[in-house]
Amino acid sequence: MTTNGTEPDGPVRIGAVVGGSLSRGLDVRLESAQAVEDVKVGTFVTVQGKFNRFFGIVTDLLLDSSDPRMASAIAGGGPALAEALSGTTAYSTASVTPMLTMQAGGEGPQPARSMPPHFANAYRASNDDVAAVFGSEDARHIWIGSPLDMEDTRVCLNLEEFVKRSNGVFGKSGSGKSFLTRILLAGILQRGAAINLVFDMHSEYGWQSTSESGYAAKGLKQLFGSRVSVFTLDPASSRRRGASTDYDVVIGFDEIEPDDIAVLASTLHVTDLGVQSCYTLERRFGRNWLLEFLGHSQEDLASLADSMGENAGTLGALRRRLSQLQRFGFMSERSTGGSAVRQVLEHLQDNRHVVLEFGGFGDNITAYLLVANLITRRIHTEYRERTEAALAEGRPQPTPLVITIEEAHRFLDPGVAGQTIFGTIAREMRKYRVTLLVVDQRPSGIDGEVLSQVGTRIVCQLDNDRDVDAVLTGAPGARELRTVLSRLESQQQSLMFGHALPMPVVVRTRAYDEAFYADMGVPGHGAALGTASTPSRSDLFG
Repeated sequence: MTTNGTEPDGPVRIGAVVGGSLSRGLDVRLESAQAVEDVKVGTFVTVQGKFNRFFGIVTDLLLDSSDPRMASAIAGGGPALAEALSGTTAYSTASVTPMLTMQAGGEGPQPARSMPPHFANAYRASNDDVAAVFGSEDARHIWIGSPLDMEDTRVCLNLEEFVKRSNGVFGKSGSGKSFLTRILLAGILQRGAAINLVFDMHSEYGWQSTSESGYAAKGLKQLFGSRVSVFTLDPASSRRRGASTDYDVVIGFDEIEPDDIAVLASTLHVTDLGVQSCYTLERRFGRNWLLEFLGHSQEDLASLADSMGENAGTLGALRRRLSQLQRFGFMSERSTGGSAVRQVLEHLQDNRHVVLEFGGFGDNITAYLLVANLITRRIHTEYRERTEAALAEGRPQPTPLVITIEEAHRFLDPGVAGQTIFGTIAREMRKYRVTLLVVDQRPSGIDGEVLSQVGTRIVCQLDNDRDVDAVLTGAPGARELRTVLSRLESQQQSLMFGHALPMPVVVRTRAYDEAFYADMGVPGHGAALGTASTPSRSDLFG
């Protein structure tokens, strides 16, 4: 079909550049009333200059007029006058932030450091434009979603670049974070970009889980079988859900070190003096310091405090706080030869992806912090030693490891980020082949220095101004992107930007459904387990 400014089967013209700057964006005067209503904040736009093609997104829309008296003039003029003035005295503009530029016949898109001239034509991006910027599905790229109003066009994410740095998926509850995370984890696994270790707080990623609307979504174990190992802290919960697990996790008291208690200080209400006492106790009793300490009666604490030069009141309060750990069913007096940490390491070294389900302990933040931090510290130590040895001996380095944590602000808030292994990993970037995938609805709770190291950010709807400011920390064009982020729909839309993407883009996330299972190579991809009907979009992203 041919319309004004549009060649048959060619790009759709929306207007022309009439002003602007590189810092605040281009002013594109929209050519028709239809364009005014069709163009949305977040729309992917191209501008054709004389020698270069510019790629950008719409960051704002404005109704304006060439005569300030226009509004009062048409107040009682009726529709005929309004129609006459529309597009002449009264007009609309779109603010387009140029992100990339590409010269005809030149190399791929480069960061935009120049501008198109006045009256350069602006178009809706075509399928070819999207492919030129984001690539096509291949051994490195996975289809993650479609640009706004381009349902048949695929935005692809470069997984090879994605796993080189720590990344984040942010959004308020119910915005689709967990489904987006499933897509990312499955893509990493299928493409072999890295090995996944997932601390599955709410038992959503390893085995089948059910959304708020009742749709049963397959987990990684069902998609990839023996390539995924499911560990559980709560075997009874796994049995009730019919989940197939590979290992029951037991943590020995002798595996807990003072550094692990330091991470739990805020949730257990342990004071700084109490944390320091833990280190003193370890020096006194050795590896079994915690169980030895908890075995002391209240009457014995006074003499213990005296012999250690500690305050008896501090030790008494510390003992009461730490005794809470004895309530966890996954704790035992001693670790066994096949400890959970060793088992996780062996599975990872065998290139098997590990999902650790917390079952009924998922609602206990103390249990989540303890286990995730304890296992990660030891695995990071192992990876560091293996990486250093490989570099010294000229051998291949370990396969990259991506560690997924939920409620990430609990590990990375300003008060504890310097003490947790997760803060260390985020700052190291990829030094020892270990990165993070943080999933959180409160990015404002994450230490600013750590958040600035997050390479790629995938942001669903956020309704707190502090969270919006935090997630845009350090992002080029943060002021303009804030407007885009504030206009996201409540489900299945996200703003993606950062290291693994050539430019920011708003996408409608692909559905986690039967078509996705088929793309992952799942045999017999019929109806998802537990449902006989085809799920709606709200089902898939509830």
